[in-house]
Amino acid sequence: MGSVSPVTAPIRLLLADDQALVRGALATLLGLEADLEVVAQVGSGDEVVASAREHAVDVALLDVEMPGTDGIQAAAALRAAVPACRVLIVTTFGRPGYLRRALDAGASGFVVKDTPADRLADAVRRVHAGLRVVDPELAVESLAVGTSPLTDRERSVLLEASRGGTVADVARATHLSEGTVRNYLSAAIGKTSARTRAEAVRIAQDNGWL
Repeated sequence: MGSVSPVTAPIRLLLADDQALVRGALATLLGLEADLEVVAQVGSGDEVVASAREHAVDVALLDVEMPGTDGIQAAAALRAAVPACRVLIVTTFGRPGYLRRALDAGASGFVVKDTPADRLADAVRRVHAGLRVVDPELAVESLAVGTSPLTDRERSVLLEASRGGTVADVARATHLSEGTVRNYLSAAIGKTSARTRAEAVRIAQDNGWL
């Protein structure tokens, strides 16, 4: 009498995306795979860690731009709180700076949302197996753009400035003096080769540095 192979439990997935239609579409596509099971869906980065713990998630698929905690921050929090859970960034915004920041935050993979369903499912499996999966075109672009020239403080000041406030508003939000804020903004403008604060914000956003 032949032996029976043990049944392998499906890979348990968490989907985090602020667009319900996108979450639903991803859940439907991935749910068609016999070895994948979507066990949780959340609409913000703030919910990721608690949901991953509650549902014993194996792989979390995170969008980058979400309200509250963004996907990159959520990836770092998840890797610290639930280190056994792998992170795969799945985003519309394939910006080279996002890729580098996501990998630095502990993500195991980074793909864009127009990735074919079979390739996305394979990316989930590879990340679960401990491998790294990166969109090849984005990897090349990331190497061409290079690392962000901004320091953490310059980035935080420029990010706050991107919301349209005055120097005084930015100073209050970052708990810095107005003179210090001007110095950081000036440095950010110089490092991005921009002429104005608004242009520095645009360049930094386009490269995924914010």
